[in-house]
Amino acid sequence: MRGTSKRTEPRVVAVTGALLALMASGCAAMPDSGTITKVELSQGSADKNLQARVYPVAPGKGAKPRELLTGFLDAVTADEGYETARKYLTEGAAAAWKPDAGIRVLSSTTIPGGQDVTNEDTLASVTVSGQLVASVDEKHSYQLVAGQNNNVSSDFTFVREKDGEWRIDKLPAGVIMNETNFRNSFRQVERFFYTAPDPSAVPSGNTGQEVLVADPIYLRRRIDPLASAAQAVADGPSTWLSPVVRTAFPNGARVDRVTIDDSRVAHVQLAEADVSEPMACRRMATQLFYTLADQGKGQVERLELKGRRGSCTASRTDVPATGPGALAGQPPATQYYQRVDGSLVATDEGRPGDPVHGILGRPQSNTKPPLGAVAVSRGGLQAAAISEDGHQVYSVPLTDAAVTLGDPVLSSPAKSGDKEDGFASPSWDGRGDLWVVDRNQQGQRVVMVRGNKSYTVSVEGLAGQTVQSLKISSDGVRVALVVKSPGVAIRSLMFGLVVHGGTPQAPTVKITGLRRAAPTLTDVASVSWAETDQLLVLGKEADRTQQLYFISTDGSQSTDTQLQSAESMTTVAASESRGDSLTQAPPVLAMAEVKQADGKPSELKAYRLVNNQWREAPLIDKPRSFFYAG
Repeated sequence: MRGTSKRTEPRVVAVTGALLALMASGCAAMPDSGTITKVELSQGSADKNLQARVYPVAPGKGAKPRELLTGFLDAVTADEGYETARKYLTEGAAAAWKPDAGIRVLSSTTIPGGQDVTNEDTLASVTVSGQLVASVDEKHSYQLVAGQNNNVSSDFTFVREKDGEWRIDKLPAGVIMNETNFRNSFRQVERFFYTAPDPSAVPSGNTGQEVLVADPIYLRRRIDPLASAAQAVADGPSTWLSPVVRTAFPNGARVDRVTIDDSRVAHVQLAEADVSEPMACRRMATQLFYTLADQGKGQVERLELKGRRGSCTASRTDVPATGPGALAGQPPATQYYQRVDGSLVATDEGRPGDPVHGILGRPQSNTKPPLGAVAVSRGGLQAAAISEDGHQVYSVPLTDAAVTLGDPVLSSPAKSGDKEDGFASPSWDGRGDLWVVDRNQQGQRVVMVRGNKSYTVSVEGLAGQTVQSLKISSDGVRVALVVKSPGVAIRSLMFGLVVHGGTPQAPTVKITGLRRAAPTLTDVASVSWAETDQLLVLGKEADRTQQLYFISTDGSQSTDTQLQSAESMTTVAASESRGDSLTQAPPVLAMAEVKQADGKPSELKAYRLVNNQWREAPLIDKPRSFFYAG
């Protein structure tokens, strides 16, 4: 038989809910005129939407190579591991095959047609081809593949065994899946590692404190997910993140089992491990606690770690705090800031807000020069302000004693008056360092300000592109960059790693490991960290309207939650903190120009995402901008 076979779904699926739920995701719509409309966002994660469970089928008697290959590709997606899949292989191939070597995710898996084998044939070859969407390496890390011409093919060799049955004798390492099967079989999990020591940090202050950093990976949804996540922590960080993080686990640590009792305590048993040293044990337990608490939101409130000798516990309330975002500072997660006629106002949910202390809380007429962009440190005690012409950067205490801006900590030689020239994008990390972009056309640079001293940050791998704006994460080791190529209007989004070096007297800092995020985006209008492991991005793809996207630090776009936005939306902001609950989503704000009835001028309004609904946020009259700390 000749023809082409495309496999885009598992062959054998037991359905406990509508198959359409595989692609379901909720959305929250932003009104572009009139009053606020009640809209719903999906209440559950993708796990609740994905109801298909895959049961494998062993090879049928007398099956020919193409039929066997189709069955094998289905069997690797089964929710029982790879036991049935190995039945499609010869004994030697089954022993040599390493399914955990990685995954190639294709848009669809195509098996080209060809001449069927005859009774006299003893050897056959079949090729699987498709467009490569992403890859998952042996450490479970997901990597998007950019570009349009990513066609790949893999050869499978078949032999006829003594009993007359065909089996796969040679095949690629790892597994091949189409995108639908991958999303059904795997889920994203955040595992956590400690920030690496900063040799340039001063002995005291936040610059020397370590916190946990999220490292996203993909694991099987329904095959012992808790034990798999715990083992992934013990195995160490991804290749990409490893230069800036550390783990408390020794090499070769193995997880024996994981259980959760009725009191929401997770019990993790290590095999052949000595955890009798209290500090080492607690550090390991803390990594495991946040990993399992993030995976089973609301199901884990405390973790007990046991080894061959010794045990310890960890929880969110441990002191000192080392959890994700622990460097973020003191203001409540719901507090945000507004610029109103140049005055900076601190606003919490349910009230209009109060001017901050010091010069920035007073009307702009009292400040010389006039100010443009402002950012508040994560501790809420310092602010960075850029002059309206982009030529100076000021670091201003938010105290009553600050009656003037003081001297600028940075000055740019930019004189062109171009709105895309000079300083932009002030952003604070949780260590108390200020980051800005100098877009001076004669020498574009990224600058870190520590105290009152500035340090130029080298950015490796830009390949001729220039940084237009940035957002630094609270942990200070990851940064989101909006970059632009010369002569091209496209603004792309990239992630980078921040590597500190040198000494406290002579610090060095660089951004390295650049990787594309959401490569289909052709324009990025606004970026904000949302929680400690993903970005909230306002942007658009080619020939499409502007949308909101949640983008993970592995560069992938979230398929669990999609937020509808309006063309009138101008900026977005989110908090990295969930507050006191691991199950609570971080606060999200969006500002838009809303059309008024009867031909009235458009009005600038802000909206909060509350219980999965957009609601108008309390604003003082005519705000210029809004943002969370950082």
